[in-house]
Amino acid sequence: MSTELEVQPQRTEFDSSKFDSAKADAFAERMVDWLNGGALALMISVGHRTGLFDALRGKAALTSSELASAAGLNERYVREWLGAMATGGIVEFDDELTELPTTNADVRYRLPDEHAAVLTRAAGADNLAVTAQFLPILAAVEDSIVHCFHQGGGVPYSSYPRFHEVMAEESANSVVGALGQHILPLVDGLTEQFERGISVLDVGCGRGLAMLALAERYPRSTFIGFDLSDAAVAAANLQASSSGLRNVRFEMRDLSDFHNDAAVDRRRFNLVTAFDAIHDQARPDHVLIGIQKSLAPGGRFLMQDIRGSSCVHCNTEHPIAPFLYTISCLHCMTVSLAQGGMGLGAMWGREKALEMLHEAGFTKVTVHELPHDIQNYFYTAEQ
Repeated sequence: MSTELEVQPQRTEFDSSKFDSAKADAFAERMVDWLNGGALALMISVGHRTGLFDALRGKAALTSSELASAAGLNERYVREWLGAMATGGIVEFDDELTELPTTNADVRYRLPDEHAAVLTRAAGADNLAVTAQFLPILAAVEDSIVHCFHQGGGVPYSSYPRFHEVMAEESANSVVGALGQHILPLVDGLTEQFERGISVLDVGCGRGLAMLALAERYPRSTFIGFDLSDAAVAAANLQASSSGLRNVRFEMRDLSDFHNDAAVDRRRFNLVTAFDAIHDQARPDHVLIGIQKSLAPGGRFLMQDIRGSSCVHCNTEHPIAPFLYTISCLHCMTVSLAQGGMGLGAMWGREKALEMLHEAGFTKVTVHELPHDIQNYFYTAEQ
């Protein structure tokens, strides 16, 4: 019996003379792939959060009971999770079996090293299981997003209780881990300035991992981070305190009127950074103007933001464009709209970013691409 899907056109809805059955069948097959892929992404998130991938890494084939014991988890749930992983081709069955096991509890599974290289914490920046966590977070606000489709408005940051936690984990891999070797060298002489001592502001700091890492590495420099989330700011200050760092602090700040913010000393900062944060702001135009005004003479702005074009037609070959547009619709765009903001979204694009940087008063802007990072551009800007 064939397992291929065949789509029969409904004559009352489609013109059968123009209906391409082969095209319909091919699309139906793709739909099945997407359903399986979406389901596996949820289970990959579970595997990451529970440590199951890490428990499997480098091990001989394990039964569900052995894996559950190694990870300190409930066997029944581990067994069902393994069912998804095995049928999805993520874990493999023991290839030394001479006959099929009597029950599922007797089946042995292994995680190939090639898969562990992008699924375990040992993989560092290559661990895509970290990113899979965003999907269940976004799915949790689906009802609210559907309401916004009908009524407009947005979904506030408070509706995403784990977002900053996952962003911090993602940042630890993609930003903090790349600071010394890849990101800081984009700004000429920056490392030497850090060592002599400069004043740095991080806009949209989240849990502050980047500033915490720099503060520890460069004790002569001072660092401050602003973020709208009081929970993220509290976590950042707690980490600074527990690490004994006195040259870094974090403040909860709505930057919608940053261009008119008298509380920030003008021309104070030698460097301002914004890591994957500007497009989320209610008024990114005001934030960029405020950043330009807050820079000391000769100061520079370093901005990481999503790699893409402002034109959707130019993003069709982008390897993760559907994922980025989805995050944009279900988080980045809507949290801005919830504040009555512009709702630029994650895919505001290089063209719009350059336009807004120039309008904010930056006369010299350079766009950098890092070979290992398919998701981000890095902008360096001067007054």
